[in-house]
Amino acid sequence: MSDANAFDLVVVGGGPGGYVAAIRAAQLGMRVALVEAQHLGGICLNWGCIPTKALLRSAEIYHLMRHAEAFGLSAGAPGFDLAKVVARSRAVAGQLQTGVKHLLKKNKVTVIEGRAKLAGKDKVAVEKGPVLSAPHIILATGARARSIPGLEPDGQQVWTYKEALVPPSMPKSLLVVGSGAIGIEFASFFNTLGAKVTVVEVLDRILPFEDAEISALARKAFEKQGMTILTGAAVKGLAKTPGLVTATVDQGGKSMSVAAERVIVAVGVSPNSENLGLEGTGVKLDRGFIVVDDYLRTGESGIYAIGDVAGPPCLAHKASHEGVICVEKIAGLADVHPLDKRSIPACTYAHPQVASVGLSEAAAKEKGYTVKVGRFPWMGNGKAIALGDTEGLVKTIFDAKTGELLGAHMIGPEVTEMIQGYVVAKGLETTEADLMHTVFAHPTLSEAMHEAVLDAYGRAIHF
Repeated sequence: MSDANAFDLVVVGGGPGGYVAAIRAAQLGMRVALVEAQHLGGICLNWGCIPTKALLRSAEIYHLMRHAEAFGLSAGAPGFDLAKVVARSRAVAGQLQTGVKHLLKKNKVTVIEGRAKLAGKDKVAVEKGPVLSAPHIILATGARARSIPGLEPDGQQVWTYKEALVPPSMPKSLLVVGSGAIGIEFASFFNTLGAKVTVVEVLDRILPFEDAEISALARKAFEKQGMTILTGAAVKGLAKTPGLVTATVDQGGKSMSVAAERVIVAVGVSPNSENLGLEGTGVKLDRGFIVVDDYLRTGESGIYAIGDVAGPPCLAHKASHEGVICVEKIAGLADVHPLDKRSIPACTYAHPQVASVGLSEAAAKEKGYTVKVGRFPWMGNGKAIALGDTEGLVKTIFDAKTGELLGAHMIGPEVTEMIQGYVVAKGLETTEADLMHTVFAHPTLSEAMHEAVLDAYGRAIHF
């Protein structure tokens, strides 16, 4: 093996976990190779987080155009060109992929195209490429859309997120199976642009990982917009005919038929842990996810795993943070802290937006906390009223004994941006007193965050 193929670190997978790990390692003086089979930036940049936000931005503007009169504005009847909406979304993803390539080149990371697998101690073999050597190997291979029997995507009438991102035409009707962030975001996009949308969720509420109160408010908002939502319901099968898919849905012991032009299956993800050469190693799997410790080490010395392949929550920002932790631990930095999953924010970019961090009210009580809960509705916030967007609220949950911020949950305008304030507060172990004494600018949406804290202690001013 030539020295050209010898590295300090090989990263397998160039998504938000892999490319961040590679860049951080290069910053720390390591010689790094990154192997990517398809697209730098991974699913998030190319087929997930970024292009969906571009689509949703188009839908948001279309929604505002339709309500221009409420703002004292007038224009012709609004319309849209779906092909141009999709093209803009793809261009946004392409621009960012180019940016990732530049960052890797700038940091002197060797990028190799191809599929890779472990090939013995300290070895990574690239299909139709070189065999690389490194004492440290990070697996950052991500995950793919989960498929369940009877609901297999065909790319035509039954879509995964990939097909939903590049629809050739606007379906008149759409069935979305699954109401997590991915399902709800697509439901919101297509509903806003005029499709008749039905959402089916097997659990008893939509956005089931959010606080129950927030889930209920989201359902109310979506149904007000015209969506049909079936909870506690399961799709048992799909019957396809030209131009129509008929789903058999069981709800409460009763069976019904739901017909739609297209179906989006958004029932979670499956880890890409196959064909990595894990056989014969000490790497352990749990339901397909690679088992790691607090510093992302597997059961095999020198092998690490980060991001979706290393288990939920399957979020880009979690993957990136794990990449940094893993590399800094490898480099021997002294001040490296394990990731506190309770402080990872979750965001859903529908209309209205939903964001949260920490424990829900129910989860806090289940863990034995005596809680103080504060709420502040957007209808009491001056900036929200000026924006014409007053649906929803901000909710905070504190430990009544210590004043620790246990969780924060928001639904309404721009909450996906504001949740970071509570994330920082949790990270700094801020108490209710610290938050109460913080000055929030007026008029801003963030004032509602302050008021929700005050309300938990009976001190809200504007509600």
